Amino acid sequence: MKFFNLIVFSLLVYNLALANPIKKKYSYLSECTVLLRKNGDFPIDKSMKQIYLYGNGVRKTIKGGTGSGDVNSRSFDTIEQAFTKAGFEILSKDYLDEYDKVYSKAKDEFKKKVQSETTDPMSLMGVVMPEPDYDIPYAKEGDLAIYVLARISGEGSDRQPVKGDVYLTETERKMILDLAKGFKKFILVLNTGGAVDLSGIDEVENILVLSQLGVNTSKTLVDIITGDKYPSGKLATTWTKFEDYQTIGNMAQIDDTDYKEGIYVGYRYFDSENIDVMYPFGFGLGYTDFDFEVKSAKLSGEKFEVKASVTNVGKYKGKEVLELYLSKPGTTIDEPYQILVGFAKSKELSPNKKDDLKINFKLSDFASYDAKTATYFLDKGDYVVRIGNSSRNTIPCGVINVDKRINVKKVENKMGKPEFEDYVPEEKRKQEDLSGIKVFKLKASSIKEKVIKYNDKYEISEGVKALSNEEKAKLVIGAFQDGPASVIGSASITAAGAAGETAKVSDLKPIVMADGPAGLRLAKDYFIDEYGAHSTSGSMPESMVEFLPDEVKAMFIAKPEIPEGTEILHQYTTAIPIGTAIAQSWNRKFAELCGDIVGSEMELFKVQLWLAPALNIHRSILCGRNFEYYSEDPLISGAFAASITKGVQKHNNTFVTIKHYAANNQETNRYLNSSNVSERALREIYLKGFEIAVRESQPKAVMTSYNLINGVHTNESKELTNDILRNEFGFEGIVMTDWIVGLGGSTKYSGPTPYNVIKATGDIYMPGSKADYEAVLKALEEGILSIEELEMSASRIYNLSKKIFN
Repeated sequence: MKFFNLIVFSLLVYNLALANPIKKKYSYLSECTVLLRKNGDFPIDKSMKQIYLYGNGVRKTIKGGTGSGDVNSRSFDTIEQAFTKAGFEILSKDYLDEYDKVYSKAKDEFKKKVQSETTDPMSLMGVVMPEPDYDIPYAKEGDLAIYVLARISGEGSDRQPVKGDVYLTETERKMILDLAKGFKKFILVLNTGGAVDLSGIDEVENILVLSQLGVNTSKTLVDIITGDKYPSGKLATTWTKFEDYQTIGNMAQIDDTDYKEGIYVGYRYFDSENIDVMYPFGFGLGYTDFDFEVKSAKLSGEKFEVKASVTNVGKYKGKEVLELYLSKPGTTIDEPYQILVGFAKSKELSPNKKDDLKINFKLSDFASYDAKTATYFLDKGDYVVRIGNSSRNTIPCGVINVDKRINVKKVENKMGKPEFEDYVPEEKRKQEDLSGIKVFKLKASSIKEKVIKYNDKYEISEGVKALSNEEKAKLVIGAFQDGPASVIGSASITAAGAAGETAKVSDLKPIVMADGPAGLRLAKDYFIDEYGAHSTSGSMPESMVEFLPDEVKAMFIAKPEIPEGTEILHQYTTAIPIGTAIAQSWNRKFAELCGDIVGSEMELFKVQLWLAPALNIHRSILCGRNFEYYSEDPLISGAFAASITKGVQKHNNTFVTIKHYAANNQETNRYLNSSNVSERALREIYLKGFEIAVRESQPKAVMTSYNLINGVHTNESKELTNDILRNEFGFEGIVMTDWIVGLGGSTKYSGPTPYNVIKATGDIYMPGSKADYEAVLKALEEGILSIEELEMSASRIYNLSKKIFN
């Protein structure tokens, strides 16, 4: 009884400690929402308590994506429930009841259809049903209506450019236009994890990107509608007509996906080609309006700093974001029109109040990459610095003149060369009048060239040397049991529902790893026996397997045998906003707070490695896992990953695993697809965020991606893992694979092998199996893998365990 009371007391103390950051998190949530259009009708008057709610997101509200991103929270209110709890009378219940019936029928029909059309049942893993069309009566006029349009996506399947996914259905379009025309107050709310094509609904005057905000998604919407909160987010990815997005490079190919667009990703493409997008990168309105004014600009060494003031000129409270962009000269190498180099968000401002903001950056941090000489460099010419509140609303605030080429860092080309040349825009940059803008001269001596030497050696632990070869091999393979490996969910036996753990070797305790990107993913119901902790449910989230044939599905949802009389225990964690939503806040303090919540719960549930954050680039809006990722811009991606890392790692022995390293931008054949991309595009776009996160926050682990790069598996690339990550970026932690379970089909490329991963300085092959362990020992015996290579990787795992548990 005393032991039980101690556990209860410990949980009480932890819950009290956790309450404050969770409460703070809620106060920030509306900052993740983006107001795309407004006409002044919102927020509503407090006296309005009757409302019509329409759309698939009213009762099927989405808090986050599918797969490893699905977090088991104690409770979650739908938007209907949240409005009801706030005292609203819902006047559209007949419609909502009928929609439930339509959706259920459509789901059954879709399941039969996809199963009858496939020859590979596993290809249905993670498939999402497009929203169906239907004919249900609805009110066409009244005082107040909201249409909530929801879209979900996730692991294992990419989005599709079809109606009900990227496009609106005919039903959605008609209803939205009717409601906009007939109701005195109407707003379209987007409960989506990514962009939707909003063309053809120009008559809609109020549009809000609610996104997917975790456990408090619905309450946040109520508070925004009633004016208790206000939107202050900005888009971290361009939203426009689907036909506007680049098709230079291809997407979702089975074997080879060619990144022919090179560095022209997202706004870098749109701005360089001067394409008239609907909602540009960095755009977002508020209930109020702001003016900004540049106060000063200066260059100190290579550091450029701008001071500006933001004034609330509207009638509501709000916050504003100022964004700093850099236009490079493009003298000897092609360049995008501009790139983001800094940003800052104001404090809350009441009407007529102002805030002074300071934004700075170092030129060398944004050097271009010259693949011909394998050098990061600053080109000769004028660098125009611009400030504004979106990529399409900026003014010049300074010009930095560089009178000769400056080499910043000498490296080596490491990642192979695709069989194509990168795209270069034909449109030349228009001359602009910069006569009134102050020019600053950069002194070449302010930047010292760095030359990278790829000769770092890792010291082998004496403790590892004393282990047997069998024990060393177990250290570099995830802890396994006999039976099928787990791709998502519950390979751990220390924390029920955790994704995996390191092996128990000698006196080492296992390092426990848990998904997912929007909070800690653990089993909500579990039991304990002499072998460890076990989830009462299957190894895969229902959302990943719901359209699999029943006989295949049974393999993943089979529940363990629970001895009669066994006590069933329960655990719940906090679902934080999806990565894209956090980035839309443009508030790094909030991102760190989200990490703080995760770190607190990791301490509570004895998890040491969180398999997040994920920071791959939004190369295409079709990527099924974009909701996990932050942005189409590498600075945003790296900065927010670093802030979340700091929030997690300030706790005692709780660490992050940034992922998926690298160029993981599609789910189609994700295990065996090659991302073919140039060295320059890799270094300026797809590796840049990882470099920023490593340098700013030194995450304890990095997870490699499933895909290949230019025909080589990322986890088997010593160039990527050792040379670039460790030697160039200065990474000091462990490198693990993603969960390799042999689900790839018969395609051009074969899968990776455990011993090749270790040879590439990968440290642990996850989730691990007996066959993986035996493959390492065999490679060691045959001389394919050296004992030094094995001991180096084993040492990193060994030392991390010692650091955590000693």
